[in-house]
Amino acid sequence: MSHPNHPHPNIFDVDTDRFQAEVLDASRSYPILVDFWADWCAPCRALSPHLERVIEDLDGQVRLAKLEVDEGENMRQAGHYKVRGFPTVILFWEGRELSRFSGARSRYQIREWLQQHLVLSGDIETHNKPIQTK
Repeated sequence: MSHPNHPHPNIFDVDTDRFQAEVLDASRSYPILVDFWADWCAPCRALSPHLERVIEDLDGQVRLAKLEVDEGENMRQAGHYKVRGFPTVILFWEGRELSRFSGARSRYQIREWLQQHLVLSGDIETHNKPIQTK
């Protein structure tokens, strides 16, 4: 599932063709954030390093799929989820949308948002607790 554009194994690019398998089906095993972004979008570029840092800190508890809306048929995927602005981040768990946010946020805000929806290990240095929805 890891793609060569991202050095971290829990961060990968996704497109419409792979969305079902790599996001919806995979979210039955672990939560997946989908970052709907565009290259021309300054807030998207501001958000990306914060999302990636959170994913790195969580060390496999949550994965990040990046969907570039201007590539191929990806805008249709954004339309399917009624994404109206970029960036929009949607949290998928057990094959369905659990929550979303739009706009740039700090890594602390992202982490807090995730903790509102998932039970993550309290100490990001220790990852031995299973993830659950609240």
